[in-house]
This record gives sequence, C-alpha cells and structure tokens, in this order.
Amino acid sequence: MSDIDLKNPQYYINRELSLLEFNRRVLAQAKDPAIPLLERLRFLTISCTNLDEFFEVRVAGLKEKEAARSVRRGPDNMLPNEVLSILATRSHAFVDEQYQVLNEELLPALAEQQINFIRRTEWNTSQAAWLKRYFHEELQPVLSPMGLDSAHPFPKVVNKSLCFIVSLTGKDAFGRNSGLAVLQAPRSVPRVIQLPPDETESGVHDFVFLSSVIHAHMDELFHGMTVQGSYQFRVTRNSDLLVDDEEMLDLKRAIEGELALRQYGDEVRIEIADNCPAEMVSFLQVQFELGEDDVYLVHGPVNLNRLQTVFELINRPDLSFPPFTPGIASQLSSKENIFNAIAKRDLLLHMPFDSFTPVIELLNQAAADAQVLAIKQTLYRTGAKSAIADALVKAALAGKEVTVVVELRARFDEEANVTLATRLQKAGVHVVYGVVGYKTHAKMMLVIRREGKRLRYYTHLGTGNYHPGTARVYTDYGLFSANKQVGEDVVNVFNQLTSLGKVPKLNKLLHAPFTLQKTILEKIEREASNAAAGKPARIIAKMNSLTDEEVIKALYRASMAGVAIDLIIRGVCRLRPGIAGVSENIQVRSIIGRFLEHTRVHYFENADSPEVFASSADWMERNLYQRVEVCFPIEAKVLRERVIKDLNGYLKDNQQAWLLMSDSCYVKASPSEGEPPFSIQQSLLEKKADVV
Repeated sequence: MSDIDLKNPQYYINRELSLLEFNRRVLAQAKDPAIPLLERLRFLTISCTNLDEFFEVRVAGLKEKEAARSVRRGPDNMLPNEVLSILATRSHAFVDEQYQVLNEELLPALAEQQINFIRRTEWNTSQAAWLKRYFHEELQPVLSPMGLDSAHPFPKVVNKSLCFIVSLTGKDAFGRNSGLAVLQAPRSVPRVIQLPPDETESGVHDFVFLSSVIHAHMDELFHGMTVQGSYQFRVTRNSDLLVDDEEMLDLKRAIEGELALRQYGDEVRIEIADNCPAEMVSFLQVQFELGEDDVYLVHGPVNLNRLQTVFELINRPDLSFPPFTPGIASQLSSKENIFNAIAKRDLLLHMPFDSFTPVIELLNQAAADAQVLAIKQTLYRTGAKSAIADALVKAALAGKEVTVVVELRARFDEEANVTLATRLQKAGVHVVYGVVGYKTHAKMMLVIRREGKRLRYYTHLGTGNYHPGTARVYTDYGLFSANKQVGEDVVNVFNQLTSLGKVPKLNKLLHAPFTLQKTILEKIEREASNAAAGKPARIIAKMNSLTDEEVIKALYRASMAGVAIDLIIRGVCRLRPGIAGVSENIQVRSIIGRFLEHTRVHYFENADSPEVFASSADWMERNLYQRVEVCFPIEAKVLRERVIKDLNGYLKDNQQAWLLMSDSCYVKASPSEGEPPFSIQQSLLEKKADVV
C-alpha cells in the first residue's frame, strides 16, 4: 500500500468535465420515453439552465485563469487551456444533442398531443392577423433597434438576452447607405406567446415564439430600408460577482453595486442561429472577441430556457408527474403544540416526502408564544416573500429578539437576499451578513424558550435551504431537537457568526471550517483501521459533490484496507472508482429523478456501532475550508435506522441510478436478471408519512 502514490493524476477526474457529465445525465431524462412528456421538456430546459451557469461560472473561471497564464494544476494535472479544449468539443456535442432532442423527439411528440409551436411559415390568415396586431400593440413600442455606424457602435448587450443581428440595404433617413443593425428584445416581453383559439382558429395549446413574431415584422422597424435577413443570437457572460472581502466596508452595498455589473461581464460564449451567414457570424465573433470554439450555431431558439413558461400555460395532468401531498405526522400538526412534540423526542423530516410546513409552524408558534424570548436563524436561499420571512417579521413585531444571518453571496440569489435583508431590518430583526471571506452555508434555526426557571433550546438543523419552494422539489433532511448539548452547540455557532469570537469545543456538531474535515478524515481512517483489524467496516456517503483531494485520498486508503465504500454523488465526483489496488472497493452512483437529490448523509459502520451524520456541507474544498457549515449526528436509534434504510434504498435503485465507471463515464443502472425494478424516489412517494 505504501508503494502507491495517491497523488497520481490518473486517480482523479477533472471537476469541470465531471460537471458536464452530470448535465448529460439530466439531458438523458429528456430522452426517456418512460417519463411524462411535459416533464421531459422540463428536463431539457433544466439542462439548458445548468449549461448557462456552467459557462457563466466554471468556463468563465477557466478563461480568467487562461488569460492570466495560470500554470496551477489540479489533482488531475490539467492546465486551464487543456480543460477548455476538451470542454469545447464536448459542449458543442452536448448542445447539438439538446437541439436534436428538441426538434426530433419532443416537438413531434408534443404535436401529437395537440401542443404546437407554430413556425411563421405555417401561420394561417387569422393567426397572422392577430400576431400583426400583437406586434404593433405590445412589441413595437418597446423595441429599440440600433443601426450601426460611427455614432452608433455595437451595443453592450445584456447577459443571455435575446438579440438579433439585422442585415439591411437601402438608404436611411439621412441619405446614407445602411448595413447592419442590432435589436435586443426587452426582458419584460414574454418569449413564448399563446395564441387565443377564439381569435386565431388555433388549438387550445398553440404557441408562437417571440423571435418568430419579431422576424416576421422586422421590416416594420426599418422604414424605407430593406431587411435582407435577421438572425437570433445570445451572449453568455462571466456572472461571478467580484467582491473584495479585504477592502469592503459594507458587504450589502458592495453586492448591490456588483449586481448592476453582472449583466455586462466578460463574454464567454455566443449562440447564433445556424442559418446566419458566415460573414455575419465572423462579425459577431469579432465584436465579442471570442474564438471559434466559443461560437455555438443552433438549429432552433437560441435559448431553450424560454420553453419553461409553457408549463404554466398547459393544463395536461396526463403529461406530467402525478401530484402528491407531502405527509405530516400527527405530533407535528398545527393543532398541536410543536414545542411539546419536540421536547418528547427528536423528530426527522425527509423533504419533499414529508411536508416542510412544520418548519414554518415552529416559527409561527414561536412568534405567538409568550414564553419564547429569542429566535436565531441562518438564511442562504429563501426568497424575500416566503412564509419563513413572514414568520420572522411576525416574531420581531411581536417583541421577540430575532437575529438572522443572511448570506448575501448565495450565487444568483444575491438580489433576493439583499431585498430579504432590507425587509427584515425594517421589521426590527437584527441582520448580520456572516463572516467576511467565508460564506455562511449552515442551515440552523434556534428558538430559546423560558420554561419554568430555565431556558430551553429548540433547534432545527437541515441539509437544505429554508425555502418552501425548493422543499417540494429537493430531497433534504431536517432534524428537530430539544437536546441540550445540541442547543448549546447551536448557540455557540450563532455567537461566533455575530461576535466573530472563537467557538469553544462543541458537544455534538462538527463545524467547518474548523473541525468538519478533520473529523471526517478521522472517521474514514478509523474504518480503515477496523477493516485491517478484521472488524466490521463500511462507509456510505451521500452528497451533491465530492472534490476534496484529502478526503479522496483517505477514501482510497480505506478502500485499500478493505473497507466497502458506497458513494451516492449526484453531481461532480473527482474520485475515480474501480482502480485495481486503489479504489476497487469503492462504488459511485448518481441518482437523477423527479426530485433533485440534495441530502448530505454519512454512514460509518464503526465496528457494529453505526454512526450517521447529516450535513449542510458537501465534501468539497469550498465547503470544508471556505464556508461556515454544520454537520450533525442522527443519534436516536429509530431515526438512525430510518436514514440507513433510505441509504440502502438509494443503493438498491435500478431505475434512476447511474454508475460511475473507472473511465469516468456513467452507465444507467438496470435490474439484474430476476431482480424487480426499484426506484427509491417512487418508493418514498408511495409510503405514508412516517415522521418519527
């Protein structure tokens, strides 16, 4: 074992390439005929949203490193330019596949269900007349075409906005020969227009893309000139906020300033309609200073995200996942005193199968309870108008001491969090923004209640955000507890976040960036020692991403010692399983289904004394070193057994699981001969509420 160099780059998968592979698994859902048709369309749009963020953040970061001529290599020993080259090839193939799925599979299948996206060459007389009126009344007044000349340089177009490059002939109003113009569609204008059946002889679910309407009437924007052609394009920009933690005196004001600049970051990609002439493609490429690899020619709308709007316009339950109602255990119903229920024993929620309502109810009861003195909570993503925010405002107005740690730098939720912080402050809530240089990613709620002559702590700790919306589509665990030691730990972590003082040794919680990684490594190494000594040893770890090199090395060492390791990693995984002599005892699987797998759970066999932890943190460098996180034990036997049963269900899944191979490719799992099909998400949906 000592002869094996665990720094060998062949043992590590590149992070960006792994993330792109995750998006391939999402796109595969759009191709799966077993999934309801509208849900397949939704998965296609999700793959587009994911790819946008991938370019805005990951590719943008690589381009910055390349421009700086960075020679820093990751565990895989790849330079930024090497990664970018491979990503370009794979991303182009991925985009081609997206449009193939749209044009050859989904649109024909939707048409068979009388859901049509009608091209402008197919409009009947009534449709054309209605759309002409729509253009004149709704679109033309808000459109601002820009002819290009020395006084009108190429505009700085907004990130991911729908734009058109227009080729013109003839003289303009000032007697000059025209050439090119640019039109940017305002964000306020709907990208998909539903045709009214009673006015257009259309079906109930007939739609037209905004781009088609603009193309059809483009000549009306350039009177006296001739439109030779108009072509869609969309630019993706670097969208990471550049906030200097060291020089910043007011985080909120700094982020507000950066948000205004996000729409105009450096260009990283341009998508152009594939019918655009080569010379105009080259013109756009030069304007945005992009290379050939950064140009994506697409056969269809340049932004598949626009299809998301149709889900609210189509009422076809037969083409969607069946609705479900999350369960609520009787002891957590709104009719009961939730404090009495939590005081009796720890309680565990598994969203979305269990309702998120008890979390909101805890806050609402705390706001109305005269015995409650104080409430403390972390908020990472929740929404300014959420029921959580309403309850916190209600508590503050009722005279409770309410302290909220709002992480303003939650990526792409910064604006919502600034609005939330402002609203809470106006209600009298004490709002802090966490720790400079460290995102506050921990999911904690603390209610302090006077009971007789003592104070009692009621806590909620979770793996996911306090967001009622995502609680219906993300899988997450949430633990209610009145355990004194857990409460003391939460008090100490909150005190650190507000006072910035050192935290005394915690009783139960593991705490990043302090003790979490160190303890995880110790527990992995303990399993290795147990295996070497012939004792029972096993690790099951479920999370969103695994990238930390030190943790991966520890898992390799444990595998080499004989520990059976099962990893359930939804997204990025740098660890390479199945390497002879190194990781042959490690299996990695990814579950992609109706719900976004978001639980972070760790199981350690511990020589027949199992330990189970749930966490806000993935095993990633950013979570372990650069964020404030908490990892908490599930100690009640009945709860621990429930979580272990769930984990075994994920390992049993042969319908929504993808298995990571040693060559870094994923293979869809399928039942073995004689094995019944099993989906863990479907199984959990079919169970009755069993909050215990």
